[in-house]
Amino acid sequence: MKTMKYKGYAARIEYSDEDGCFVGHIAGIRDVVGFHGKSVAELRSAFEEAVDDYLETCAKLGREPQKTYSGKLMLRIPPDIHAAVATAAETSGKSINQLVAEILNQTVQDH
Repeated sequence: MKTMKYKGYAARIEYSDEDGCFVGHIAGIRDVVGFHGKSVAELRSAFEEAVDDYLETCAKLGREPQKTYSGKLMLRIPPDIHAAVATAAETSGKSINQLVAEILNQTVQDH
């Protein structure tokens, strides 16, 4: 699945059979910013307009727009898996962070 992206923001999109259109929200932020369109072209235009409006509104209010993600990810895993990952990383000449980032990237590319 490909994700609609614009200015560092991504869209979460669903189809509303009841409304007969696509309904989307900016993903990864706590603020609720929605948009909709009957076609992909309409949806993309509405998404870009929603992001631009969000950024303009934040500027007018004098507050920083929320960023989608920081790049930091905390995980709790069983100690035996942690040890196995550390060993796999060391034997491949990588840090745990590098190894896990590659695996996660490959996983999202496959979807």
